Amino acid sequence: MYDYLVVGSGLYGAIFAHEAKAHGKSVLVIDKRPNIAGNIYTENIEGINVHKYGAHIFHTNNKKVWNYITQFAEFNRFTNSPVANYKGELYSLPFNMYTFNKMWGVVTPEEAAAKIEEQRKEITGEPKNLEEQAISLVGRDIYEKLIKGYTEKQWGRDCKDLPAFIIKRLPVRLTFDNNYFNALYQGIPIGGYTKMIANLLDGIEVRLNTDYLENKAALDALADKVVYTGPIDAYFDYKLGTLEYRSVRFENELLDKPSFQGNAAVNYTDRETPWTRIIEHKWFEFGKDENGNDLPKTIISREYSSEWKPGDEPYYPVNDAKNGALYAEYKKLAEAEPKVIFGGRLGEYKYYDMDQVIAAVLDRCEAELA
Repeated sequence: MYDYLVVGSGLYGAIFAHEAKAHGKSVLVIDKRPNIAGNIYTENIEGINVHKYGAHIFHTNNKKVWNYITQFAEFNRFTNSPVANYKGELYSLPFNMYTFNKMWGVVTPEEAAAKIEEQRKEITGEPKNLEEQAISLVGRDIYEKLIKGYTEKQWGRDCKDLPAFIIKRLPVRLTFDNNYFNALYQGIPIGGYTKMIANLLDGIEVRLNTDYLENKAALDALADKVVYTGPIDAYFDYKLGTLEYRSVRFENELLDKPSFQGNAAVNYTDRETPWTRIIEHKWFEFGKDENGNDLPKTIISREYSSEWKPGDEPYYPVNDAKNGALYAEYKKLAEAEPKVIFGGRLGEYKYYDMDQVIAAVLDRCEAELA
């Protein structure tokens, strides 16, 4: 008999399991995939750590979180500086003086601010949707070229039909600064995320290719408590209805050349290009292998955003009013299950960044294992 059965070996599950073991508890971790690490799984191909489920760039201002996670991996100093490609025109992201100079030819922060101010005036009153919100923040030109197409591909909906709050915080900088996250601590674990998760799970029993929901009664009988990091609606057999997610499909390509785009992330912001962005994985570790040698080949992933349907991987919760109300109902059911802890992006139906997942699970461990 185990003290805890942890369902899912992603960041939340692995940290909970590690902390439980450190507190003298017996733990079994299961995962339906053939590998550990959940959506932060990285696979080494041709010396390149490929982010199999999309780019994961660690960033945080939370020193406690940074000090915790760096026990399990050494992080490099990768700084996220994406490039936007609009029909062959290249712009710096986040919106900064390089972007404004390319867009309008302005040279000083005053000129850029005046140009944005002039274009923002188009929206009067409270923005009613994402389109109006974006224009009220950065003006029509930037909206049309760098926001509209990308956002519509990402969400599969017209910007006029998306809520304003999605884009409440657009970083606009009147400086020459391409550091996207602007976080105190950021980087990528050297050797990949899978290695980091393996360090967290060191000494803990893990069973892969094990589907919890298909064998629920038998698996529940193995432990006093369950930590569940899968979709909350699936746990309750969708009895109140299905929560909505966006999913992502990846097309990976190994290329026999040292560089494809010269940057880790290039966003394709026009509506006509079917993919949202291309990730070139080697640049997360500066194009070098673990011994510091230049890598002769490169691997790219084209990302396609799609509406989620059962059987697809759920990636992003659609945190609108309708889904929020349905989640609140599922949360009530979850609270009536004293032996189950629901955690993580799917278990809590929340768009969590990695540092927020770590903070949440450490708080939970403190309350649970004290």
